[in-house]
Amino acid sequence: MSEQARADRQRGAITSARDTVLVTGATGLVGAEVVARLAAAGRPVAAVLHSNSSIVRNDGTVLEAGTPVAGDIRARGFGMSERDTADLAERVGAIVHCAATTAFDARDSDYEELNVRGTVHAIALARQWDVPLVHVSTAYVCGRRGGVVTEDELDAGQSFGNGYEDSKFRAEQLVHAAGEQGLRWAIVRPGIVTGVGDSGAIREYKNLYTVVKLMVEGKLRALPGRYDATLSLAPVDHVADVIAAAVLDFDSAHGRTFHALGRDALSLREVSDVLAEYPSFEVATFVPEATFAEDDLDPVEREYYRRIGSLYTSYFQRRLIFDTAHAEVLLGKPSPPSGKDYLRLLLDYCLESGYLGVPLPSIEDVLASNDFGGGR
Repeated sequence: MSEQARADRQRGAITSARDTVLVTGATGLVGAEVVARLAAAGRPVAAVLHSNSSIVRNDGTVLEAGTPVAGDIRARGFGMSERDTADLAERVGAIVHCAATTAFDARDSDYEELNVRGTVHAIALARQWDVPLVHVSTAYVCGRRGGVVTEDELDAGQSFGNGYEDSKFRAEQLVHAAGEQGLRWAIVRPGIVTGVGDSGAIREYKNLYTVVKLMVEGKLRALPGRYDATLSLAPVDHVADVIAAAVLDFDSAHGRTFHALGRDALSLREVSDVLAEYPSFEVATFVPEATFAEDDLDPVEREYYRRIGSLYTSYFQRRLIFDTAHAEVLLGKPSPPSGKDYLRLLLDYCLESGYLGVPLPSIEDVLASNDFGGGR
């Protein structure tokens, strides 16, 4: 037996004995669903927890699965104690790096510390323990470009709509560079994470949900955008399925990137048409960016636009189609529908849960409910 074959066999034996999956961002919307899937598959989970110690699934179920580990992704070794690090080094067979700030108004230093340096630390641990890394990114590392975006593409000379996209792009570059040095990796890129595919249910209303709420309440009546721009929604259960599959079938996932999102890109025209079906909803008007002027808005609407709406308008300018071939092969089935019928499911759930229908009394309440500046 060659030395290489012997090393490969030894590595396989170690990996089979080390079946625990270390998960960052386990308390987040996506992370909790990933933990649930790994636990259901019989994989022990060690969750790196910082400020929040509760792992709550999308349906409100509190998960007891796994070993909680105090840590901070901003620190080397995730800031774990020597005792925890030594224990996990013997048990962990894979790392899933979900933790990040997804806020569009975060400080540059937050993007750097959480999204970029956090990935540096995840890579370092994976290499130190010689285990695979499944890195959770975003489909919008494609930036402001348009057209079809394949899963194999990364750097196309694109510019970015916000610091979040840029930070996740740089994080992916780090993963690829580490791969050239021996890191075994897979990357999952969710689209705009939204409710469960068959019911629309979701436990937290952030990001795009906030903009939709302000639109249907008439607080954002005009926005810069083009009606042929597209939104790529990603049912949270599907996103978690793809991430879990990348861990559970890493031999198939190794060295690949997966777009985790629905198969239908929704145009803003289609979104507007669906919103118009609901008698209680106001429907915002999208106007060309060149003719949009903040000063034309009334003072209240201008404040909502400046503090919230403007953070999202780059998504109303891009016409994108994300290829999902790799993800569909990994799962062995097509990506779920995410067209007009799915949007209706999301809106119906928002109405039934009371999210749409009870106006927030002030802009401060909107900002607080969206947890701007927070992390996933």
